[in-house]
Amino acid sequence: MEIPILPIFKLLCVTLVFSTFLRSSLSESELCHPQDKKVLLQIKKAFNDPHDLASWDPETDCCSWYGVECHKITNRVWSLEINDGELEGPIPPQVGDLPYLEFLQFKLCPNLTGPIPPAIAKLKRLRFLRISWTGISGQIPDFIGNLKNLQSISLSSNRLTGPIPSSIGSLKKLTGLLLDRNKLTGPIPHSFGKFEGKEFYLYLNRNQLSGKIPASLRETDFSYIDLSRNMLEGDASVLFGSKKSTWVLDISRNLFEFDFSNVKFAEQLTNLDISHNKIYGSLPKGLTKLSMAVFNVSYNKLCGQIPQGGDLQTRFDASAYVGNRCLCDPPLPSCNLIMEA
Repeated sequence: MEIPILPIFKLLCVTLVFSTFLRSSLSESELCHPQDKKVLLQIKKAFNDPHDLASWDPETDCCSWYGVECHKITNRVWSLEINDGELEGPIPPQVGDLPYLEFLQFKLCPNLTGPIPPAIAKLKRLRFLRISWTGISGQIPDFIGNLKNLQSISLSSNRLTGPIPSSIGSLKKLTGLLLDRNKLTGPIPHSFGKFEGKEFYLYLNRNQLSGKIPASLRETDFSYIDLSRNMLEGDASVLFGSKKSTWVLDISRNLFEFDFSNVKFAEQLTNLDISHNKIYGSLPKGLTKLSMAVFNVSYNKLCGQIPQGGDLQTRFDASAYVGNRCLCDPPLPSCNLIMEA
């Protein structure tokens, strides 16, 4: 029996056309830029193909991969965010080969080790840099000050050592600097007085910083400043001021020593902790005008009457005042009793 050639030929042609159309459609649906995809696969390989990056399949669109976001117009990778990962080893230098990256985050990756790679210096569009709760060590590189578009730097809870680079103070767009919970040493850079960002957040707590507060900070307006648990000394009164917009100020557990009597407060101040220092003088009456959620002046060298009014007696008990040599009146014992004694 003779097999009809023409129908089979037509079927093969239709199949070929359909498969070509299908491949073309799949190609057109690929949003990720080929070069960015290549770089991401190199990063995955450098991390030894971890389970966390299982979705990074070369047969799929990289804009749909875990932790990856692409710009809707350019289709270039603008965000790389890996959280709670089991990534091991150093951050691959290929991270610097994503030229359109604006957001870079490695968070809660305890097995991430090594220094902050120099390749990050190539990310000129970078606006948000976050490497926190990792095993990253070494010094904070000076090149970070060259990334002029940075708006937020978070290097909290790592194993960073050495001084804070003064070059960070040249970042005009910066509004948040979080370097807490490391082992940083040395003074706070004088260049930090150049910060211009509004609603600036500065976290330097739980390090080993020393030296005096730079006088240049007198003109700097921080919304949130935490310098607690360091070895800073001298006069911290430059951080206060009635014209500032500070709402949280924590300088506790340092070696500060200055007269607290004439300090002025921002009317927005809601959290104030100066405990465990060597601060002397009296408590200013301006404290009675503040509505505070946190207040602690304990374990200093303060003296005199606790001003009556506001939240000082109604919201805070004696634990907020103990450890001063001669503070008195409610919620502590009466000044009359102390004089009689």
